[in-house]
Amino acid sequence: MTNQAGEAAKAIVRRNTEEVQGKGDFELFEELFADDFVDHTPQPGVSADKDGVRLLYKGLRASFPDLHAEIHWQAVEGGLVTTYKIYHGTHLGTFLGIEPTGRKIAFEAVDAMRVQNGTITDHWGVGNLYALVQQIKGEAGPAIG
Repeated sequence: MTNQAGEAAKAIVRRNTEEVQGKGDFELFEELFADDFVDHTPQPGVSADKDGVRLLYKGLRASFPDLHAEIHWQAVEGGLVTTYKIYHGTHLGTFLGIEPTGRKIAFEAVDAMRVQNGTITDHWGVGNLYALVQQIKGEAGPAIG
């Protein structure tokens, strides 16, 4: 992959983080994700396809309407873009059965997204949801910047 192609792949992933997840632009979601997209690490109860990711993103935005991520770094190798980011938001909707608390949250995530022909085709990722649940339950303050 050329440096230019690598930068283009990083930009696609960044647009997903900033514009789809951070601003709720689901028209852009339809453009960025391939129809045959596969999530190799889906969240429990969510299908491992494009519909499942759409459902996950919409659920997160309903629980945390101001959800946004600070991207700290991205690396690309062979069309696979790895991103380290910290999500921030306010718990204003039910999340994992926990009623809204109004608490501010911050949690880390690392994911890898394969970009082919200008669309996201695959995802692998981990998010520190344990820290998130602790924060909304008031068991720990935000430990992340």
